[in-house]
Amino acid sequence: MALDYKQAGVDIEAGESLVSWLKEQQPRPMPFQERLVGGIGGFAALFRANFPEMKSPCLVSATDGIGTKLKLAIDFESYQGVGQDLVAMCVNDLICCGATPLFFLDYYACGKLRLPAAKEFLSGVLKACTESGCALIGGETAEMPGVYSHNDFDAAGFAVGVVDEAKTLGAHRVNVGDTLVAIESSGFHSNGYSLLRKVFAEDQESWKEELLIPTHLYVSAVKQVLESQNTALHAVAHITGGGLDNLLRVVPTGCQLQLHEWKIPEPFLEVERRTGLPRRELLKTLNCGVGMVLFVDSDASDSVIEIIQKQGFQSWVLGSVVEGKKEALSRWDFKKA
Repeated sequence: MALDYKQAGVDIEAGESLVSWLKEQQPRPMPFQERLVGGIGGFAALFRANFPEMKSPCLVSATDGIGTKLKLAIDFESYQGVGQDLVAMCVNDLICCGATPLFFLDYYACGKLRLPAAKEFLSGVLKACTESGCALIGGETAEMPGVYSHNDFDAAGFAVGVVDEAKTLGAHRVNVGDTLVAIESSGFHSNGYSLLRKVFAEDQESWKEELLIPTHLYVSAVKQVLESQNTALHAVAHITGGGLDNLLRVVPTGCQLQLHEWKIPEPFLEVERRTGLPRRELLKTLNCGVGMVLFVDSDASDSVIEIIQKQGFQSWVLGSVVEGKKEALSRWDFKKA
């Protein structure tokens, strides 16, 4: 008996149909339309790298995934939000360097290409790219029967941005006396779900909305701060896996952090109650309501908070940089706000 590729589990025509659909969904014009050479569907994607306004342009790259939050999305058949998660996890990392996102590529691997699910997911990817001002210029769809079960899939994202080297943000610009400005998270974002799925295993349906809220896209807000308070913004920390310990990635030697207490949203407190985790363990596991933190000049904090709030996010002073030994969260001191 003859056996073709489709009978073996790989539907080439379905993949081609998805690419055609995605081309039709692209915004007109796309972000950076004038820099794009060709379009989706080629062997590779081309982007004109010409930045005359920069003295020393540096390309900045980031890659990430969605983690086990995908399992919940699959169980609840809700895919658009995790499409946004994929983009957010990458472009939010880029902006931590002060980089402007340029373009994004996705990798979508599944056991069986189900077009309605794939289209819903990619619509979330495309919408998030547009909101972040970057172009979705390519990707890969891999149908892999035998590796993934029928309904399961995984995805990875790849983002590239650019920053003028002299304007790169990071620990090298952080000083004693800097103020930490927090930007709210939308919820759990896309981290901690191996724990969260166990915590809410018995009543996931009632917590579905909270568990599937997509990650905030912070590019626009941080770019607004950069444009109006450029020299006052020293570093940015994206609060992802590892919780508030991510702050240490932009703290230089000879400095430590003095954090204020803040109102932790109820879903995180519910995790604390159900698990019995000590508060500091909770803070180094989940974002606890803090999605991104900006390190700024102390006299600029009010202006920065105002800019962020105009972008639709809650924002507040989270703490400050003081002299001392760089230490993990378990040894940090917290002051009453």
